Amino acid sequence: MEKYAVPVAAIAENVKPITGTQWNRSLVELTGKFKGNYRHDVSPLLMQSYSEIGAFPHTYHIEGRPCKTHISSMYHSFLINAATGYASEGSRISGVGVSALEFDRQGIYLASVTRSGCLTVHDFESLYCQSNQPVPRREEDEGKHLLHISLSNSIDAVRWNPVNQDEVACTSLSHNEVHIFDIGYISSEPVEVLRKRPTVTVHGSSIRKGLTDIALFNDDTRVLASDTCGAISIWDRRVGDLPQTGLTTNANSSLTSIQLNGDQCVYGASKSGFIYIWDLRGGRSSAAFQSHKEVHSSPMTSLKLASMLNKIELLKAQSDIVAKEIQSIDINPSCPNQLGFHLDDGWSGVLDLHNFQVTHIHCPPPHWLDETNNVPILFSRKPSWLPAHSMYAVGSSSSDGLHLLDFYPHRNSPCHVDHDDMKEIFHPRKQNKLIPLSGRVTACATHPLNGTIIAGTLNRKRLMLANGICFRKLLYSWFLKSTFHGKETMMTMSIIEHFCVYSPF
Repeated sequence: MEKYAVPVAAIAENVKPITGTQWNRSLVELTGKFKGNYRHDVSPLLMQSYSEIGAFPHTYHIEGRPCKTHISSMYHSFLINAATGYASEGSRISGVGVSALEFDRQGIYLASVTRSGCLTVHDFESLYCQSNQPVPRREEDEGKHLLHISLSNSIDAVRWNPVNQDEVACTSLSHNEVHIFDIGYISSEPVEVLRKRPTVTVHGSSIRKGLTDIALFNDDTRVLASDTCGAISIWDRRVGDLPQTGLTTNANSSLTSIQLNGDQCVYGASKSGFIYIWDLRGGRSSAAFQSHKEVHSSPMTSLKLASMLNKIELLKAQSDIVAKEIQSIDINPSCPNQLGFHLDDGWSGVLDLHNFQVTHIHCPPPHWLDETNNVPILFSRKPSWLPAHSMYAVGSSSSDGLHLLDFYPHRNSPCHVDHDDMKEIFHPRKQNKLIPLSGRVTACATHPLNGTIIAGTLNRKRLMLANGICFRKLLYSWFLKSTFHGKETMMTMSIIEHFCVYSPF
C-alpha cells in the first residue's frame, strides 16, 4: 500500500498560495472589523436609500389660538410664491421659514425655531411614529410637544446645553440677549437672560447689536454669542448676566456662524468671507485690550476663503471667484480636522484645519441654467454633517431639494479638489445625491445616532428624511440592548451595520 501513498513533502510543494482578494462580507462576519474605507465604499447605498417620509407643517396653537408662525403664513404667502419665480431679481426673503434646528446629544428631543418667533421642542420618537401614518392622517400631535412658546422677536439660532439637556438657548438678530429656557417648565419666560453690554457712541446713544449665533461650553457655565459687528461675547453664568470676556475680529463685518472645538479653539465665519480662529489657551494671539471692563482678544489667524479657492486651478479656470458671505460652518463629528462651510451662492466645501487648505468643494449649477426657476431667492441656509461617513447635508439654493455631499477625507471623494475620475473605472463610481423634497430647505439637523435628517423649509414645514439602512440598524440596536442589557461589543455592532447594509430593502 505504501506505493500508492503520496509523500507529505510533495503535497506541500503542490499547494499554491491564495493570491486573490478576500471577500469583505466574510471578513466582517468572521472578525467583526471594518476596513478603513469600508464606510465610504457603502456610502452610495446609503445615499440612494434616503427619501422623504414625513412632512409636518407649523399649524400649531397656543391656548386654542393659532401661534405667530401659523398666522404669519397667511401674510407671507406671496413671499413663499417667490420661490417659484414670481419675485423681483435678487429679492431677499426675511421673517419667514424655519431658521434653525438641533438635536440634543442623545437624539431624544429636537429643538426648532422660526423667524416668526416660535420655539418648539419635539419628541423625536413621536415624530418618527407619526411619519409612518397614512398621508391624510399625518399630523403632529401638539399634545406631545415638550415646549411650544411664541416670543415677541424672531429667533435665528438655537443650541442645547451639552451638560444640561433640559436647557435650550436662543438668540435673535432683533436684540442683544441670550434667552435660556428649561423644557421642564411650561412657561414662555426664560429661566435666564444673558445681556450684552451696551455700546455708547460719541453722541451718547446706544447701538443695538443683534446676536447671530450661539455656542455653549461643556462646563455648564460659559456661553458664547456672535454679533453683527464682528465680535463674540463670553458669559460666565456663575458671575452674572453681563459678559466677562470677548473675542474680536478687528473688523466691522458681521459674524454669521461660530463653532467650538472642545474648550480650546473658537472658529468664526463672517459675512465678508473670512474665517477667524481664536485660541482660548493664550499664547501670541492673547494680546488683549480692555473696554467697558471687558477683555477682548484678537484672533490667532484669519483666512480669506476666496484666496484659498483661487489656489484651486480647475476651479479658477471655470469661475470668477470673489469674496462671498459664509452662511454657516460646522465641524465634522467623524473627522474633527474638517471644517465644513456653506456660501450664500450655494457653494459648499471643506477647510482642512491641519494645513488650512480647501480640500473639498461642491459648486452646484447657477440658477439661470434652470428654466423653471430663473429668479434667485436669497435666504440663509444651515447645513448639517451626518454622524458618520463624512456626508454633508445642505439645502439646494435653486430647487426644492437636499444635497447629500460626499466629503470623505480622501482623493476618491467626488468633491475632492484632486479627485481623478480615471482611477474609478474599475470601482463603483461615488456621486453626490440630490433628494427632491416638498419645500425649499433653510436648515438641517441630523440625528446623532441613526442619521435621520430633519429639514426645515421656507414654508415652515419640518421634513423627515430617513433611509432603510439606518432604520434597520436602529431596530437591531434596540434588540441587542434589550437582549444583552446594553452590553454591546464592537463585533456585534459591526455585524449589525454589515447586515443592514447588505440586506435587501
